[in-house]
Amino acid sequence: MTGPGRERPILFKSAMIRAIQSGQKTQTRRIVKLPPLQPWQLYSKGWHFIESNHSIDDCNNYIAGFGDGRGTIINIKCPYGKPAFAPFDLPADRLWVRETWGLTVEDTVCYRADEPRSIVTRWRPSIFMPRWASRITLENVGVRVERLQDISAPDCWAEGIAHAGWDPERYGSVVECYRDLWQSIHGPDSWRANPDVWVLEFRQVAPSNQPTATKP
Repeated sequence: MTGPGRERPILFKSAMIRAIQSGQKTQTRRIVKLPPLQPWQLYSKGWHFIESNHSIDDCNNYIAGFGDGRGTIINIKCPYGKPAFAPFDLPADRLWVRETWGLTVEDTVCYRADEPRSIVTRWRPSIFMPRWASRITLENVGVRVERLQDISAPDCWAEGIAHAGWDPERYGSVVECYRDLWQSIHGPDSWRANPDVWVLEFRQVAPSNQPTATKP
């Protein structure tokens, strides 16, 4: 099954929006949602990653395989899409960014990441941003699965850590800074859990400095 690339929404906080706009954020990590183990799997060590590739049955999908070490294998489709896949001559999927936003009394869209001085009637959570209000579109250039704690120092920089509190006098390494960023979003024990994560690499295809939108 072939077809054009698809668009999917993705949420980012204001600091990460600024990192994307500056070109310093080209990666993001999102937890792979694995099903709970069944009673017959309780003596296994849990799900472990096997491989990821384009689905043979539907090349528009990008899937990851996991096994429980006891003969059970599951395939999970990446909810954030896929990169371009040359053998099938398919375009990459795109992500349209949701961020905290609001409307002025003139129904012009403002974005919290810009720290605007305009009078906004009410700030609205990113989850409620409609497609027409989004100003940033990203194209997937890479997808892979890895354990969270396997992140490298270069990947921390690609995660936009320079915009997320990096301070060489406070942290011994950029990985420690990224750990604190992750825990601030997912909770104090989330780093220790070391989950499998989707590693999405992207490039911006819509200009970040486009004029503010007006409500249709």
